Amino acid sequence: MIGSRTRTQVRERARNAREYCGLHQDDSPLAALHIEQIIPRIHGGSDDLDNLALACIDCNLHKGTNLTGIDPETNKVTELFHPRRQDWNDHFGSQSVYLVGKTATGRTTIRVLNMNSDDQVALRSS
Repeated sequence: MIGSRTRTQVRERARNAREYCGLHQDDSPLAALHIEQIIPRIHGGSDDLDNLALACIDCNLHKGTNLTGIDPETNKVTELFHPRRQDWNDHFGSQSVYLVGKTATGRTTIRVLNMNSDDQVALRSS
């Protein structure tokens, strides 16, 4: 179980913003952001601070135990974005209210986590 001190550290490090889709906690006041394991326990992940990220319920549920997905452009298996090892701006950009992948990792993460869902697009446009 993740302790309250660790939860606070994850939230502060992320500045209360979702580390995958980029939206802020204030964008969804009815649902608290989740502390998620970047590499899930089933794949050997731990509750160490370096393996934890702040995620919304949508991204977290879509990610599940996935570590990879299929890049929609190349149809190749590609690792998902890792918030502790990679820079968000290297892999993601935006066109209006939609996130776009700049790399195979970005495209794959957007696809697997469904980061342009109707709900997320609506939040970005408000």
